[in-house]
Amino acid sequence: MYNAKAYSAASAKSPLASMKIPRRDPAKDDVRIEILYCGICHSDLHQVRNEWIGVMPTVYPCVPGHEIVGRVTEVGAGVTKFKAGDLAAVGCMVDSDRTCPECQAGLEQFCSNMTLTYNFPDKHLGGVTYGGYSDSIVVDQRFVLRVPANLNLAGAAPLLCAGITTYSPMRHWGVSKGKKVGVVGLGGLGHMGVKFAHALGAHVVVFTTSPKKKEDAIHLGADEVIVSNNANEMQKHDRSFDFILDAVSADHDINTYINLLRRDGNITLVGAPEKPLSVSAFGLLMARRSLSGSPIGGIAETQEMLDFCGNHKITADVEVIPIQKVNEAYERLLKSDVKYRFSIDMASLKSE
Repeated sequence: MYNAKAYSAASAKSPLASMKIPRRDPAKDDVRIEILYCGICHSDLHQVRNEWIGVMPTVYPCVPGHEIVGRVTEVGAGVTKFKAGDLAAVGCMVDSDRTCPECQAGLEQFCSNMTLTYNFPDKHLGGVTYGGYSDSIVVDQRFVLRVPANLNLAGAAPLLCAGITTYSPMRHWGVSKGKKVGVVGLGGLGHMGVKFAHALGAHVVVFTTSPKKKEDAIHLGADEVIVSNNANEMQKHDRSFDFILDAVSADHDINTYINLLRRDGNITLVGAPEKPLSVSAFGLLMARRSLSGSPIGGIAETQEMLDFCGNHKITADVEVIPIQKVNEAYERLLKSDVKYRFSIDMASLKSE
């Protein structure tokens, strides 16, 4: 065991601050990674402030961060996939039971016994797992991913959550050339959805409540932009979409978008509104449409996504910050004051 530098929250109302945390020494199948960049996910903020107390209560101290990119510094004797010096990444999971039907199908994200990267029981050291707001992490090689060398590392970090969260449902629902795809909301998730749908060859339409986002949406790869509170614009696209990615976490009328789907079209939720959405059954029944949700992807699909990003030169649009500005970043995140994700330069932790 060794001590690592990290930033943690001591309570739901405490700011994130510097502290030392224990990390295990690499075992036979473990990879030790020097963390170079860690993205900030909105779920980090929820977890730090214990806003998911009914589903996933926070254990303090809490070290968040599950969008991790770094360089391998040490490997265990049984490690065959990585060597010191390799670029590597870690996402939302660091383990699973590996034996259940979901794991056997390569869908570890649905394993009922998976171990999340932070705030989950740590079977190695006791207590809970600590995430990527740290100078290093030790993870079993099965849950470590390869990072294409041509990607900007700061922009690659959010791919480990925002990237795979939007890529996975598009692959599942067959987004491809010739398909018409909508993306609702142009934030941290939505901007990745636009990039992926464009790279997959679809005709991409962005829905936004802000006319000011039109230029950005086109720049990111959208073919059309619809101001969603303009009924005439919406009506023009009635029953025409094969797939819609709904990346909005605020309360909104999802029936408006369901009615834009063609027969057998699908709308997938990747945002998580606080209040239950009201869904009209007839909107689904009359055209055999479907409504679904999707979390992250499994390890194999996440690697596929990273390789896809390498081939198409896709990264998140990020604002790079030092760790010392993380509390300020959280406040800005609440105001949607970032284009489009924060990425922490973990070299800044060395001065702590």
